[in-house]
Amino acid sequence: MYLKNKSCLGCSCQVLTKPAIWILLLLMTLLPVSELRADSTSARESEAVGILAKMEANYARVSSYQTEMEVREYRQGKYLQSKRFLYTFKKPNQLRIDMQYPQPGTVLVYPDKLGKVTLRPGGWTGFVTLHLAPDNSMLASGSGQRIDQSDFGLLLRNIRHSLTDQRRGEISLSEAEGRISIEVLAKDHFLPGVQTLYRFVFDSARGLPLEEHESTAKGVPKKVTTFGKLKTSISISEDFFAVKG
Repeated sequence: MYLKNKSCLGCSCQVLTKPAIWILLLLMTLLPVSELRADSTSARESEAVGILAKMEANYARVSSYQTEMEVREYRQGKYLQSKRFLYTFKKPNQLRIDMQYPQPGTVLVYPDKLGKVTLRPGGWTGFVTLHLAPDNSMLASGSGQRIDQSDFGLLLRNIRHSLTDQRRGEISLSEAEGRISIEVLAKDHFLPGVQTLYRFVFDSARGLPLEEHESTAKGVPKKVTTFGKLKTSISISEDFFAVKG
């Protein structure tokens, strides 16, 4: 990069050659752009975390909620199957799932007295009641998420990680028609060693989740979860979370 000046052969002074000058000028040109991008990324992160903080505050005021959920799963980008169910949650950790499809009538309640999941199948097998550990293979999902890892509180905590310490890409923010969308590449919430491109959609008025989209780092769909007809702070008796058997 350096060449001795022909007019100073007897001394040790050096001058930049033309290629070195161009490299230096290029670095000087790119430096402000890099700083601008870093500032822009930092600003988006601050904005996204600020939005999330408001949603966390909204959820803190919710004592219980009920929503019609649909989970659409994909394999290598192709639609695989859907599950639809009524999901009811009461703080701090009680939940009930009433399946609508593909096993209508099936009920799952967590936790029972032993901290397990009570499963009562629908149809003619409804007289059978099972008590399963949350990580039992009968309850397993392709995404690695367990039934006891399904409430809004955990989702919001995972989103915070995705926006901060587990983020692996830039944050994209948009708002339209009363919906806020946050997209980010981050460590998968439940699968170790996997990166997932997440898109979280919120109701801007209520500040609570509407959709969660999961794709590969290249944008190939993996799963879409929607939360419809959301009701919050509803009255729920303790008997609702007790399945006999």
